[in-house]
Amino acid sequence: MSRKKAFFYGQASGAVEPVFGVLGAFAVLSLRPILPYALAFAAGAMIFVVVEELIPEAHRGGNEDLVSLSVIGGFSIMMVLDVALG
Repeated sequence: MSRKKAFFYGQASGAVEPVFGVLGAFAVLSLRPILPYALAFAAGAMIFVVVEELIPEAHRGGNEDLVSLSVIGGFSIMMVLDVALG
């Protein structure tokens, strides 16, 4: 690919960032009451992905669901104790 074409594609990919940055900020401000729940869901989804995909050694015995539920349960207990004893 030529330098001009690469430069054009780089600029075009960055041109949408300000537009969607403003739209994202508006969405956050207008949906403020559900923001903590949405962020908690996103954090839970990321923990699940880490357990499922990035820790394959725990899944070698064929206990994928048990491992995932155990990690989620352990994390939940840790967070409850952190808030309660914090």
